[in-house]
Parts: sequence; structure tokens; C-alpha cells
Amino acid sequence: MGKVLSINQYVRAQSLDEAYTLCQKKNNVVLGGMLWLKMHRRQVGTAIDLCDLGLDKIEETETEYRIGAMVPLRALELHEGFAKLTQGAMEEAVKHIVGVQFRNCATLGGSLWGRFGFSDVLTLFLALDARVKLHHAGEMPLADFAALPRTTRDILTEVIVPKTARRVVYLSQRNISTDFPVLTVALAVQDGAYTCVVGARPMPAAVFADDKGLLAQGITEETARAFAEDIASRAALAGNMRGSADYRREICKVLVRRAALALAKEG
Repeated sequence: MGKVLSINQYVRAQSLDEAYTLCQKKNNVVLGGMLWLKMHRRQVGTAIDLCDLGLDKIEETETEYRIGAMVPLRALELHEGFAKLTQGAMEEAVKHIVGVQFRNCATLGGSLWGRFGFSDVLTLFLALDARVKLHHAGEMPLADFAALPRTTRDILTEVIVPKTARRVVYLSQRNISTDFPVLTVALAVQDGAYTCVVGARPMPAAVFADDKGLLAQGITEETARAFAEDIASRAALAGNMRGSADYRREICKVLVRRAALALAKEG
């Protein structure tokens, strides 16, 4: 029998308080873009739609971008400000996700809330030092949010990305162009400090620092290779239908090395 999603009641919440109260019941769920949700075989008590709450805007200040949870991935892909801030990494991270119609519907909030192992979005936003704002729990680093139990019942309202001098490169390996990634890598540097995020392990993305200072004296072919070997040795990797743990480890070495060399070229 195929997967079937059954919804007993649909509510367009008129306030965040209403949405939060509704989502406290175990069988109730926030819809988001309803793209991954519809793949589930489950019975939903109340489906909570946030489309009336003004969470579909991207706001810019002198120091940060604040992205509403209902902003579609396509808007981020085409946003000139993010293209400049991330040196094209934003577009690279989302342009392979299924297709344009899908990205017009898939939301940033839904992509992050799921903390999916295959998430390109989670990988990149961790490298951007993003923060999230939850209606009840308040603001916190995305890394802390990603570590919360999946049983957490709250409403993700916005994602905050600081406007800094951070440089970032995003790379992924896919068996075919629109498939889930075999492995994702985002490498960022700010003030000489490097942050490497490895996703699609196939577990959710994990963050690594250059603990050995391998890139501290500059990026060369030799230091990039050593750094890639170090990250690949530290990352917990596993196998699934898209590749074995050993295959992912070899891909990790290649992508991290390429990302480091690309950062050096940008610099």
C-alpha cells in the first residue's frame, strides 16, 4: 500500500499564539510548504497553515537579514543580496533541489524544521552562522536548534543571517542532478577562523572547526588536502541507497579540498 496522508481538520492560524497552542497536540502539525509532509503515511489531527501570519518576507538591516519561515527557497535562490553575501553559495545550495516548481513551494522554515539528513539548506545555513527564532523558546543559534529533540513543539518564525565579511563555498555530490545529495559540504572563513559543515552523511549536517590549524598559514594544495583528510577522518558517516560510508568518506575528502581551494581563489 502506498503512503497516505490523512488530515482531519485544516486551520489557517490568525496569530502565532493560536498556531503555537494548536501545535502542542501530538497529532497536529504545521504545514509549511507541505511538500515533504505529503510523503508521510500518517493521520494528522489538525493541519496548521501559517500563510496568513506575514512570515513570507525577507527583511534587511545594516547588520543582518531576517527571513520569514514561509519564504520559499526559490526566493532565496534569486535574491541578489544573498548572492552577494554568500558569493553565489545560496543559489548553489538550493538550485539542485528537485525543480523550480518545487522550490517555489518549499519553505525555508520547513526545510530547517525537519532537520533532514539530506538537507542542502541546513548545511549552508549552519556555515552562515545563522540563528533561528522560535515563538516560545525565542532566539538561538541554528546549531543549538538542530540539536533539539524532534519532539520539540514550537513555531519557527524566522531565520537570522548576519551580514559579515564571511566568505563561503558550497559543494555537493549527487548521483543525478535533482536527486538527494550523496554528500554536502559548506566551508566558510571569517577573521581567519574556518567552519566546515558536512551534510547528507546521510545524517543531519555536522559542524567542524580547523582544530589543528591546518589552514592557519594559508591555503595551498598541500594544506587543503591535509584539512580535507582531517575532516573526513572526524566526520561520522554511514551508508544508504546512495552510497556507502567508505564512498562518502572519499567524496568528503574531494569536496572539502575543492572547497578550500575555491576559498583561496576567492580570497
